[in-house]
Amino acid sequence: MDPLFFILAGAGALALATSLRILKEYERAVVFRLGRARPTRGPGLIFLVPFGVERMERVSLRIIAMDIPPQDVITRDNVSVKVNAVLYFRVANPRRAILEIEDYLFATSQLAQTTLRSVIGQAELDEVLAEREKFNQILRDIIDQGTDAWGIDVTGVEVKDVDLPNEMKRAIARQAEAERERRAKVINAQGELQAASNLRDAARQLSEYPASLQLRFLQTATEIAAENNSTTLFPLPVELGPMVGLFKGLATAADASADDPSTAPAPVDEHVLEGSEGAPRLPRAEVRAEVSEAAAEAEAATRERDAAG
Repeated sequence: MDPLFFILAGAGALALATSLRILKEYERAVVFRLGRARPTRGPGLIFLVPFGVERMERVSLRIIAMDIPPQDVITRDNVSVKVNAVLYFRVANPRRAILEIEDYLFATSQLAQTTLRSVIGQAELDEVLAEREKFNQILRDIIDQGTDAWGIDVTGVEVKDVDLPNEMKRAIARQAEAERERRAKVINAQGELQAASNLRDAARQLSEYPASLQLRFLQTATEIAAENNSTTLFPLPVELGPMVGLFKGLATAADASADDPSTAPAPVDEHVLEGSEGAPRLPRAEVRAEVSEAAAEAEAATRERDAAG
């Protein structure tokens, strides 16, 4: 066979092999024919005119996560910090991304860095630390507006870290500690106020029923004795209202019996124990009987104590 035929067949096969391209689903091809841009092609199998007549540039349409290097920024309140962030964007128009900018990745990175320094430099440190979402939205809007002419769609910007100087970290720690102490003091004061209010209400209740105060004292003494203590303390002054009422009643009855022998003080009942000024008067014979009975009980108690001793 003619050798020329083999040469032509080999050249045709090589041209066909070099002119076929396979693009993935997320890829597009910006084709140039003799230097002039042609419509975007892809995905799938595409054909290019061989021998350098047509050339293409692959462009990925997937979202790109670009790390913004740490930037030295001086905030509005003159605090030097280092801020880094991450930028999420995608190519929305492959033709414009190739024709309008030389390297859209590098250009987007530089725009994000300058925007980050500019936005953080116009804010105070407390705002940067407390309002991350606000600055993320501001950064996204500014960068998206700047890259819109390049066919780039910015989907999000996240400030990752704000690195503070050690002196500022210590100052913030002292501020947080002082704030915690202030809250603790306020809570303690509110607790004292509530406790004082409850004690006031309790005192008002006890003043209406004096016997309850004596019962409360006895209950406290019982709680102390339950701890196996060898010594029990009795606070002074103890509520002596019932005893004072008793003594007043006896004194009044004695004065009355001196004036009128037919009457004498009667045994003190519960009204006297509540602090009444006196007691009902009974005949003297009954008084003697009560006194004799009380003396007999006291003597019997003395004998029992001696026998036990």
